[in-house]
Amino acid sequence: MSDQSRTAPGPIAASPGRTRWARLLPISFVTYSLAYLDRSNYSIGVAGGMKTDLHLDAGVSALLGALFFLGYFLFQVPAGVYAERRSARNLIFWSLIAWGVLASLQGIGSSVAFLMVVRFLLGVVEAAVLPAMVIFLSHWFTKAERGRANTYLILGNPVTVLWLTAVSGYLVQATSWRWMFIVEGLPAVIWAFVFRALVRDHPHQASWLDPAERRYVEDALAEEQRAMTPAASLMTALRSRNVVILSVQYFLWSLGVYGFVFWLPSIVKAAGGQGIGMTGLISAIPYVFAVVLMVLNSRLSDRSGHRNRYVWPWLALSAVAFYGSYLVGTKNFWAAFVLLVIAGAAQYAPYGPFFAAIPELMPRDVAGPAIALVNSLGALGGFAGSYFVGWLDGTTGSTSASFLLMSVSLAGSAILIPFVKVPRPHKSSGTTLRANADS
Repeated sequence: MSDQSRTAPGPIAASPGRTRWARLLPISFVTYSLAYLDRSNYSIGVAGGMKTDLHLDAGVSALLGALFFLGYFLFQVPAGVYAERRSARNLIFWSLIAWGVLASLQGIGSSVAFLMVVRFLLGVVEAAVLPAMVIFLSHWFTKAERGRANTYLILGNPVTVLWLTAVSGYLVQATSWRWMFIVEGLPAVIWAFVFRALVRDHPHQASWLDPAERRYVEDALAEEQRAMTPAASLMTALRSRNVVILSVQYFLWSLGVYGFVFWLPSIVKAAGGQGIGMTGLISAIPYVFAVVLMVLNSRLSDRSGHRNRYVWPWLALSAVAFYGSYLVGTKNFWAAFVLLVIAGAAQYAPYGPFFAAIPELMPRDVAGPAIALVNSLGALGGFAGSYFVGWLDGTTGSTSASFLLMSVSLAGSAILIPFVKVPRPHKSSGTTLRANADS
C-alpha cells in the first residue's frame, strides 16, 4: 500500500453537495452497529452467567464464540459477488432480518449443539454486511471521500461495543443473559424495513439526490475506473500479490481485534474483581478513544492522499501496548489496563484508510470479491482470536499469554502493509473529469 495509493489523474472539483453524507452515512452506521451488536454481545453473555448456567468449559465457551467466524468466512466471497453484480441493498435487507432472528435465538436455546448451529448461521447471514456495505459506499463516494465514508461505517464497531459493554452488562444484571440476547436481536428486524425504504444501490436511482451532486459522483467514479488497468479475470485478481498480502495481513489484524473484543469483559472481570455492571463500564473505555482516533486518522488520510502511513504505525503501536500489558501481567491491573486502552484504540484507528485503499487497487468488477476475500481471511483471524484468547485465559488462568498472542499478531500485520504495491493510473485519463467539472 504505497504512499501514492490515492494518486489521481488530475485535480478533482469539490463536491457540489453534501446530501449523500447526511442521508447515507447515518444509515450505514446504524446498519453496521446492529451487526456488531449481535456478534459481540456473546462475550457479555458468557461473563454474565451463560457459561455457568449451561455448564460450559473454557474450550466449549471459546468454540461457541468462534463458530460465528467460520460461517462468516465461508460466505464472504459469494456475498461480495452478489452485492457488486446484483444488489447490495437487497442482500443487506434480507441479512438484517435473518441475523436479528438468529441473534434472539441465542437467548432461547439451552443445548450446546443448538447454540453451535445458531452461532454458525449467524456468521453466515452476517457475512454479507461489511463487503456489501463497503461496495455500496464505493458506488456513492469518490476516492477523496472514501476514507471518511468507510470510517463512519466502521465506527459502528467501536461505538456499538462502547455502549454494548455498558448497557448489556446492566441489562443482564436487571434481567438475565437470555433476555439480553432476545431484546438485542429485535432492532435488526425492524431496521431492515427502514434500510430498504431509505437507500438505493446507485446515485442514478435516487430521486432525492440533487442533479449536480449526482453528476459529480457519477463522473468522478467513471474517471476512477478509466484510470485502472482491467483485471484479466476474477480468479487472477483474487490470486494477485496485493490481495494475498492484504488477506494475510487482515487475518493477523483481526486475530488481535477479536481476541480483544470478545474477551476483554472476561479479562476485566477476572483481573479487576468487578461486578458485571461495572465490568461493562470499564470495558467500554478503550472504545471511546478508538472513535476519536478513527475519525481523525481517516480525515488525515483523505486530505493527504496517502493510505500507508495511516495504517501500519497504529498497528505497530497496538502491538507494543499489548506487549507492555504482557510484561505487566496481573501484578498491576490498572497499569495493564491503561496499556490495553492504548492497544485497543490504536488497533481501530486504521480501519477507514485500510478499507478505502482496497477499491483503489483494482477495477470495480473485481473489487467487491477482493474486499470479500480479504474480509473472509479477517473472519478466520476473528475465529482464531476469539477461540485462542478464550482458550488461553481459561486453561492458563492468566491473561498474560493472550496479551502476547495479540501483540505478535498485530506486529505481523503492521510489517506486511508496506509490501502492497499500488498500480499507477493510466496517463491518458487525466483531463476527462476536469472537463466535466468545468462544464
